[in-house]
Amino acid sequence: MKIGIDCRTILNPGKGEGAGVGHYTYQLVRHLLKIDKKNTYFLFFDRSVQKRRLDKFRQKNVLIRFFPFRQYGRLLPGDYAYFLINAAVAKEELDVFHSPDFSLPSFYKGLSVVTVHDLSAYKLSGSFKNGGIKTSFKKVKDVLEEADRIIAVSRATMRDIEEIFSIDKKKIKMVYHGLDKRFFTKRGPSEIKRIKKKYKISGDYLLFLGTFEKRKNIIRLIEAYERFRNRLVEKPLSDKDFSSYQLVLAGGEGAESKNIRKRVQKSKYKKDIIIPGYIASNDLGRLFSGAELFIFPSLYEGFGLPIIEAMAKNVPVITSRTPSLSEVSQDAALLVDPYSVAQIAQAINDILSDKKLNGKLRREGIKRARNFSWYKCAKETLNVYKQLNNRGK
Repeated sequence: MKIGIDCRTILNPGKGEGAGVGHYTYQLVRHLLKIDKKNTYFLFFDRSVQKRRLDKFRQKNVLIRFFPFRQYGRLLPGDYAYFLINAAVAKEELDVFHSPDFSLPSFYKGLSVVTVHDLSAYKLSGSFKNGGIKTSFKKVKDVLEEADRIIAVSRATMRDIEEIFSIDKKKIKMVYHGLDKRFFTKRGPSEIKRIKKKYKISGDYLLFLGTFEKRKNIIRLIEAYERFRNRLVEKPLSDKDFSSYQLVLAGGEGAESKNIRKRVQKSKYKKDIIIPGYIASNDLGRLFSGAELFIFPSLYEGFGLPIIEAMAKNVPVITSRTPSLSEVSQDAALLVDPYSVAQIAQAINDILSDKKLNGKLRREGIKRARNFSWYKCAKETLNVYKQLNNRGK
C-alpha cells in the first residue's frame, strides 16, 4: 500500500509535540514506521519544519513530501490553496490518505481516514446559534461524511460522532491513544528535588496539567483547593497537613489564561498556587512523579491522556464523572461531578487522608495504564488502512 499521512501538526519532531493532535500524530507515525516495513509511507509536512528534524522519520519505505506555497497561502483565494494541497496529495496516487486532525483536502477523491479527538466545541456550546460554530459544524460534518473511515479515540467519542453528526456507526472505528514507555520509568528523590526547584515548588503538591481553556475547569479546581485548605470538608486533615500542600497548575496558555491568573491573584493562598507554564516533554515524567495526586476535573475530553500518564507514574488520580474520562480511567480513579466544587475538595481530602484508598488508586492506576500502548494504537490503525484498502479494490 501507498499510505499518506498529514503530518503538519508535528511542530517539533525532535521531541514530539507535548500534547494534543501533534503528540498523537508524532507517536502514531513513529510506531507505524517501527512495525511496518512493507508498505510505503508518504509523510506530508509544511516547509516550515526544519529538515534536520525530519531525520527521525527517514527510512527505506518513507517518502517526505511538502505541501506547496505555504508562504503564499494568505495571498491565495481559499479554494485555490485547497486545490494546491489536493493536487499535491492526488499526485502520489495513494491507496489511503490519513488526516489525524479530522480535516481533508477539498475535492480529494481517494480513500481517506480521519481521526476525531475532541468534540468539545459542539458538546459544550449549548446551541449552534453562534455563527462560527455553525460554520465549523458544517465543515466538520462535510469532512466526516466524505471520509471513508473515521477513527474515534474512545467509545464515548464514537457515540458523540454518531449523535452530533448523524454519521453511520459502521464507518467509525475506535482506537485508543497510546502511552509512552518513559512514563513507567521510576524517578529518584534527587530528580524530583531538581524538578521542584526548577519550577519553584517548595512543598508537597497537587498537580493539574492541561491547556488553560474554560472546559478544563481550572477555576473550580482553584475554588476546591481553597475549600480544602479552609477545612470545609468531612474529616479534615490537621492544620499542618493542610498548609503543606501546594497546587501546581501546569500547561500551555489558552483562552482562559487571563481569568485563571486573575482568580489566583484573588486567592488568599495565591503564594501556594504555582503556574509553571508549558512543561517540556523531558520534565513531564518527573513532575508527575513528585505529585501527591493528580487532579483533572475537565468538563469534556475525547480521551484524557494526562490521567493515564499520571497513573503510569504511580500517582492517584481524581477526574470527572464524564463518559470518556470514566471509560478511560475505569475503576482506577476517584470520579467526581466536575461542576461540584465541594466534591472535588472532598476527593482531595479523602485521598490524602485515607492510606487504603490512596494505595488502591496507585495500584489500580498502574494496571490500567498498562492497557495503553502506541504500538497497539499503530497496529490497530494499520488494520484500518488494510481493511479500507481491501474494500476499495
